[in-house]
Amino acid sequence: MITLLGPETPFPPATQALQQPNGLLAAGADLSPARLLNAYRQGIFPWFSEGEPVLWWCPDPRMVLYPAEFQPGRSLRKVLRNRDYLVQVDHDFAATIRACAAPRAGAPGTWISRHMIAAYEALHALGHAHSVETWMDGQLVGGLYGVAVDGVFFGESMFSLVTDASKIAFAHLVAQLRLSGFGLLDCQMHTGHLERLGARQIPRQLFLAELKRLCAQPRAPGRWTLAADAARDLPWQD
Repeated sequence: MITLLGPETPFPPATQALQQPNGLLAAGADLSPARLLNAYRQGIFPWFSEGEPVLWWCPDPRMVLYPAEFQPGRSLRKVLRNRDYLVQVDHDFAATIRACAAPRAGAPGTWISRHMIAAYEALHALGHAHSVETWMDGQLVGGLYGVAVDGVFFGESMFSLVTDASKIAFAHLVAQLRLSGFGLLDCQMHTGHLERLGARQIPRQLFLAELKRLCAQPRAPGRWTLAADAARDLPWQD
């Protein structure tokens, strides 16, 4: 049985999440910045469709990427060196999250509802949510967004309108995380795309232990800055 949350109800322990559906923990409450940040610090994230109550999840296993382990393949390294693109960080968060929310081919709808957009724009205004954006010829063609909490970045969604545009943004995100000393990129749930980018599944118990360790030294929120060519200059480049 899942917990029904009222305005002041705390989250139950993440280990109480259901096995089926995998990770469902609680329903209700709101998407206020305080509630969202409290959730992320406990390894919990919201995921629900328009018309549903807010649903809170902590799946087992958990899909993660350790920034220090990231080694892009040869083809992606070639793209990072030679593709004519510009990467910007926190330049247009609103456009990025709306592009992530746009309908995908073969998908019936999107879980990034207007309520989710408003909630994450509020987190962005407070310096907690960030976007990494790929631009070509003055157009936003790919990117991603997520939430930074202390030493962990919680990835939420990515999009691509041009081949490799989201991969470029992802590589630059990992560059940002490595240069800033982040220890973990949370990818939430398994996808083949994330696995090809180097993410892997770990037991929830290990994820929660890593989260506790990395959140033990709080970081002040704020706007991110990153040189556009940073990912080209890191040690993984030939």
